[in-house]
Amino acid sequence: MIRQEIIIMDLLEWIEDNISKPLKIEDIAVKSGYSKRHLQRIFLQVTQQSLGSFIRDKKLDLAANDLIGTKQPIINILCHYGFESQQSFTRAFVKKYSIPPGTYRRIHLTTHCSNPPANDVI
Repeated sequence: MIRQEIIIMDLLEWIEDNISKPLKIEDIAVKSGYSKRHLQRIFLQVTQQSLGSFIRDKKLDLAANDLIGTKQPIINILCHYGFESQQSFTRAFVKKYSIPPGTYRRIHLTTHCSNPPANDVI
């Protein structure tokens, strides 16, 4: 693995550990030791995804898990992951999952409730 790949892998781990905090590309660039522009270029080369897209997708994945795994109001979930408004969260969520967060929650909760786990009683 080349040095740049090692740095990106370390950054991926750091981003995942800090995903619920506000993450700015400038701050991540400082952590990496690269300029913002160079970091974005090598991040794209190594991961085939832009740094901003990676962070947004990771936050959306965790928010989707929280929608079906908790009873937290949607507004609390979007605030926890640093989305600036319900509108920006819903727009990003629909772009990724093709349905609004409330519908996603209802569909997954209905599916989960209508297919209870089988009892292993003999």
